[in-house]
Amino acid sequence: MDEQKLRTFEQKLLEKQQELVNKVRKSEEYGREAESEEESPDLVDKASSSYTKEFLFRLSNSDRQLLQMVNAAINRIRNDDYGTCQNCEEPINEKRLEAVPWARLCRDCQELQEQGKL
Repeated sequence: MDEQKLRTFEQKLLEKQQELVNKVRKSEEYGREAESEEESPDLVDKASSSYTKEFLFRLSNSDRQLLQMVNAAINRIRNDDYGTCQNCEEPINEKRLEAVPWARLCRDCQELQEQGKL
């Protein structure tokens, strides 16, 4: 992969990284706010607050997982290992990387993983 495309992917990943960091921070803040609202004696308010906290936790957890994948992709760029499937070591199609710049597997290996065969 040429240097120009590599820098383009790195920029996309850095932007996604910042977006995810901001989302995780906001989710944590909302969770703290929901926790302080939970002190209400009203059962409906407590149930609503509990549901909100659980929803934010799930959202935050998936964002954290995605953030880890983005960080790993940035590290692969810096280690000159970006764009290579971590299973078969073949190049990952650039169109796949444009759609999912944090992809670590080629399409075929991704399908095998999703089927539980990898």
